[in-house]
Amino acid sequence: MAFGVAFLISLLTISLFSSGNALSLNHYSKTCPDVESIVTNAIKSAASRDKTIPATLLRMHFHDCLIRGCDGSVLLDSKGHHKAEKDAAPNLSLHGFYVIDNAKRALEAACPGVVSCADILALAARDAVVLSGGPYWSVPKGRKDGRVSRASDIATMPSPTFNISQLQKSFSLRGLSLDDLVALSGAHTIGFAHCAAFQNRIHNFNATHDVDPTLRPIFASKLQGKCPLRNTVKTAGALMDPYSATFDNNYYKLVLQGKSLFSSDQALLGFPKTKALVYKYASSKQAFWQAFTNSIVKLSSINGGQEIRKNCRIVN
Repeated sequence: MAFGVAFLISLLTISLFSSGNALSLNHYSKTCPDVESIVTNAIKSAASRDKTIPATLLRMHFHDCLIRGCDGSVLLDSKGHHKAEKDAAPNLSLHGFYVIDNAKRALEAACPGVVSCADILALAARDAVVLSGGPYWSVPKGRKDGRVSRASDIATMPSPTFNISQLQKSFSLRGLSLDDLVALSGAHTIGFAHCAAFQNRIHNFNATHDVDPTLRPIFASKLQGKCPLRNTVKTAGALMDPYSATFDNNYYKLVLQGKSLFSSDQALLGFPKTKALVYKYASSKQAFWQAFTNSIVKLSSINGGQEIRKNCRIVN
């Protein structure tokens, strides 16, 4: 099985603690030994039919972890007048929830009531990167699923319009460093962004400039063509980079060329430490992959769930 370059955690078994839930690489070794292959098969099957699946699953995992920890709360459906996270504006472009449902059904058939939806999503994110030509890493497991999902909580998530100070504060509140910020931003190398995420840079930027002057003019013009000021096409947007199906280090090169989409991408050049890391990862894919695997394990170890859901969309 060609899973790319493996950056394995140095210990065969590790324990990471957050909110009382211990994570380990062998958590399901006795209770559901085939968990990883079952999830991988579900992801591969979906990705073979829809090439956008890897990017959306990685983004889904990020959006899950950045709110109340990696507890699968982004998977819960809204109910009645209660609006869940997935129906908040920044998450409306998430899709592919059925992929997690398919993996969950297969796991329930093999080992009922054992594997959490949060763990499925963490494994799916890893497989998404691998299927996009990126690095493999060992995923610590043992997360519990949360029972709370509120659309209003999405307001606390880092925004694509954030400056470096806002980004640093947001990541710090989650126990993440500037190193993690730069490494995890590299996930922007795959996928698609809708106009709303970068509209602020190409129209009415400030009192002096209509367009963000840090954008390469030709690139900005192309973006304006795709996203006019009074855009009415909900699906309009731009690829994160020209090779948006490949998990490489091209994102960092685009940042340095003035061809990144988000204000938060450009913000990485506004602080000496983060700027130095952008240059480092732009020149070395291996350095980026090593940093990314370390940081995503750190991010995905934030957990505060309470149960193992039988259905990823509904609390027990």
